[in-house]
Amino acid sequence: MDADVQVLKLPALPQQRPATWWRPLWLFITRKPLGAIGAGLLAIFVVMAILAPALATHDPDLNDYRARVKPPSAQHWFGTDNFGRDTYSRVIYGARISIYVGVLSTLLGTALGAFAGLLSGFFGGRVDQLIQRLADVMFTIPPLVLAMAIVTMLGPSLINVIIAIAIPRLPNTNRVIRSAVLSARESLYVEASRALGCSNWRIMLRHLLPNVTAPIIVIATAGLAGAILVETSLSFLGLGVPPPAPSWGRMLSVEGMRYFETAPLMAIFPGIFISAAVFGANLFGDALRDVLDPKLRGR
Repeated sequence: MDADVQVLKLPALPQQRPATWWRPLWLFITRKPLGAIGAGLLAIFVVMAILAPALATHDPDLNDYRARVKPPSAQHWFGTDNFGRDTYSRVIYGARISIYVGVLSTLLGTALGAFAGLLSGFFGGRVDQLIQRLADVMFTIPPLVLAMAIVTMLGPSLINVIIAIAIPRLPNTNRVIRSAVLSARESLYVEASRALGCSNWRIMLRHLLPNVTAPIIVIATAGLAGAILVETSLSFLGLGVPPPAPSWGRMLSVEGMRYFETAPLMAIFPGIFISAAVFGANLFGDALRDVLDPKLRGR
């Protein structure tokens, strides 16, 4: 009998290879090429901001009155401004101000707005009414005007500019996160957490917050371009980071406008870098929104 018994050999299942770190990146590049281009532009500006001392060819604040308003040359790649300062070096260091202020103000504004939306959507009632009425008041004031008023009250400095750009972001972020929390708080896992005796803060921070992370990331990336524009606008109006710190917006206003007809490159080069940074942030934000929003993944 034993000799007649045939052992059935099942085919070996193919072993699944562990996912590598570059596969999600490659999928993002192939599915959202424009978003990948935007991410590449942002990465270039981040590297430029970090390596500004190594990439700059001159001291951005060094005045050389013998080389005032010179055209591009081998010594000064983008020419010089009205004080004889190297325009290329000032543009490189200007990326540090714009990226630093844009990223920090976006993180601060998104974090505060998300926290307000989390409180408003979870507790409801008087808490919701108070937060939403404050948001309605802030919605009536244009973001740039509100940022100008805050900088005027606090005074022009790097920290105050970051706060002034972050505060106008609160109402929009609050509304989006509130709507996400309103739908998520009725889920079964929230009811199960309440049944287990979890506190409200634990439910919000350990259960609701991780499930509304996707819209928070989308809002942050989408608002980065606006933060950079507001920073350059404040600098253009003389309310940004105080001189002599190089800023793209200040290079367009104080230095660029006065000599635009005789030396247009003084304003053209900073304008190109501003446009490229905002363009890259918009492309990356739109692509990330499409990837993280389940309703848009098939588009």
